[in-house]
Amino acid sequence: METKKSYTAIKVLFSYVALLALVVTVGWFLYSENVVYNKLEDKIAFEKTKILRVSKLYSNVYKTESLARQTIQSNSEKDFKNYLIETDSLRKRIDTLKQIVTTEYQKTLLDSVTFFLAEKTENIKQLKEIKNKADDETSVNNAIDEITKMEFNLRKLELQDFTKNPNQLGSYQRNVLQRYVDYMNSNIPDDSTNTLSKKASDSILANSKKLLSSVKLKAEKKKESLNFEENKLLQNEIAISDQLRKILRIIEREIIINSIKSNSLKEKSLKRVNEIVTASAVIGLLLTLFFSILIVSDYSKSQVYKKQLEIANFKTKNLLKSREQLISTVSHDLKTPLSTIVGYSELLGNSDINTKQSYFVKNIKNSSEYITQLVQDLLDFSKIEAGKITIEKVPFLLPEIIEDIARNIQTVYKHKNIDLIINIDDKFQKRIVGDPFRLKQILTNIIGNAYKFTEEGHIRIAAYANDEQSFTITIQDTGIGIEKENQKLVFEEFAQANENIEKKYGGTGLGLSICQKIISILGGTLSLESIFGKGSTFKIQLPLLFDNSENSTVVAPKSKMVKNTKKQTFIVVDDDINLLNLTSGVLKQEQHQVFSFSNPAKALETIQTTPFDFVITDIQMPGIDGFELLEKLRELPIFKNQPVIALTGRTDLDLSVYKNAGFTTVVKKPYSPKILLETIQHILDHEEIPESEIAEVENQNATQMYSLETLKDFLGKDESALTEVLNSFIENSIENLSLLETAVNEENHEEIKSIAHRIAPMFRQIQANQIGEILKDLEKEDLNKIDLKGTYADLKDKTEVLFEAIKKEI
Repeated sequence: METKKSYTAIKVLFSYVALLALVVTVGWFLYSENVVYNKLEDKIAFEKTKILRVSKLYSNVYKTESLARQTIQSNSEKDFKNYLIETDSLRKRIDTLKQIVTTEYQKTLLDSVTFFLAEKTENIKQLKEIKNKADDETSVNNAIDEITKMEFNLRKLELQDFTKNPNQLGSYQRNVLQRYVDYMNSNIPDDSTNTLSKKASDSILANSKKLLSSVKLKAEKKKESLNFEENKLLQNEIAISDQLRKILRIIEREIIINSIKSNSLKEKSLKRVNEIVTASAVIGLLLTLFFSILIVSDYSKSQVYKKQLEIANFKTKNLLKSREQLISTVSHDLKTPLSTIVGYSELLGNSDINTKQSYFVKNIKNSSEYITQLVQDLLDFSKIEAGKITIEKVPFLLPEIIEDIARNIQTVYKHKNIDLIINIDDKFQKRIVGDPFRLKQILTNIIGNAYKFTEEGHIRIAAYANDEQSFTITIQDTGIGIEKENQKLVFEEFAQANENIEKKYGGTGLGLSICQKIISILGGTLSLESIFGKGSTFKIQLPLLFDNSENSTVVAPKSKMVKNTKKQTFIVVDDDINLLNLTSGVLKQEQHQVFSFSNPAKALETIQTTPFDFVITDIQMPGIDGFELLEKLRELPIFKNQPVIALTGRTDLDLSVYKNAGFTTVVKKPYSPKILLETIQHILDHEEIPESEIAEVENQNATQMYSLETLKDFLGKDESALTEVLNSFIENSIENLSLLETAVNEENHEEIKSIAHRIAPMFRQIQANQIGEILKDLEKEDLNKIDLKGTYADLKDKTEVLFEAIKKEI
């Protein structure tokens, strides 16, 4: 089939991008117009508010004019007060309107309105005063009338005799009447009858009328002047009112014009929105049509390609079927002659042949075995690819399978110096349900590879249950390892980690690929961790299902099984960092999980949130010693009487002291990995720990300068690790000896004891007994009996000799 590139997905994507761009662009324009529109709406609403307030001002102006006219007509103080209240209200409304108008011209006009209102108020006050003066004439006329009435009854006079409400008179007429009353009263004789002769009375009254007539004449002249002023002020009042209305009309007209402009802009904005929506709809329709045509065109092509692919797929399936049949036929046809070749090679090899013939037979045998393995791998690979592999579910003992396969392969590679270590969880003494044949196939391949690519060292096989649902098998070797970038290649078909492996070690490159596929079918996983030049670890995880039928538990014969320890979690505490690393290293080699601490306080913090099975602790440590650590540990809720092992170099305390304190047992320093592991195993097996194991290392050869055998046991004969540990030991010791020298010079006995205790265990561990004895003396309670400087000089000399010897060995 012709290979053609399809751009349908790209076109669809591009069409969505184009439409999205259109939507975003239109959305942005609409948003911009919406912002403008909202601003115009707010502005129009604002102008409407101003128009409403101006209208209210009109109402207020008319009301003030009405009150002004009423005040002028009535000349009443009450009406004048109402006028003043309404004027103040009008002024406040003008001030409020002034805060929202937008132009300085409008503000100036409003200021002029305020000015005219003030002028109008002053004008009304003046009119009111004129009105009061105009009332003087009326008061004088009333006075003349009253004098006439009093001609018949002369007596002492009062203001009430001339006017009913003297308090309402103006100041002018009140003063005139009061002077007249005083004059009249001064000419009345003081007798009992309070009467005058007719002649005297007539004379007084005639003079009074004459006086009041003169006053009346003056008042009339003044009234004419006041009428003129009143007319002038009234004309001024009308002019002010007209001016007020004119100004308000100007303000109102400006506001209406602004509102009309805003409405015009609003209509333009709506028109632009309509144009944008229409244009976007047209463009969107055109884009949709354009891309629809392109996509439909590609769809028709894809249908053609689909038919071609279906034809090609049919041909491929036929080819795969033919390949499977070919491999099956060829493999079957090869197996019979290969069996014959292998059989006769065995017979020929066992016959009486010379060295050269033996070499030929060996090569024939190796080649035939290679072809046999290749044929088997091809058959398995073909079955897996075709999905024809069958999986059984039968009960079996996992330890037996691991032991049988490992021992058989070990026999094949017995010429290699490789230690085989097998650790299997006790839970697997009970049968599990699975496919033992496929598991053997997987383990044979992986363990075989471990032996093939390992020249010396060890191969460690461990099996443990993760939980009730799954279990793990690890195969660790100290072989050639695999580069990080090539680790994924080992699981690919017909692939090797590098081309040199095939040349040196051989192989088809199918084994691990087949293992991974089978493990996947079993519902598990296969993973790899490897360090080039140091070794590899393959981890198999599979579903766990125990056989719950009767007699499912079978104890494997001890002759076939290697005694093992369960996977445990250890808390290790030691202020000597070298011994801490050694102890932790031994436990980690046994697949245990280890949390190590040089600070007891840090250990207690971690223990509070970390489930654990064992605690191994040094006794003499700064701050918190081993006994205090155990007491604090017992106070924690997480402590459920887990075993606690004491590590100590002290010889002054019996085992009973540690037992009474709550320790499970004690291991004396220096100790070997064997002693530590056997002690742990005895605790796990609930067995009593033999006294010989507790004190095994006390009878050491005191004459030798040092021995690294125990240290090598700790490190599993790993020379590079040994070199690293010894270099670290020398560096730390030199640093501590420098601190010890300072303490000796300062005669700081507590510091001397602390340093001697801290560094002594590692010297004892390498069996540097002479140095160990010196440090033991420095740990004593009373240092005054010791020549400290001499002892330190001796210690320094011996350590320098020791370090030189160690450096030569590493």
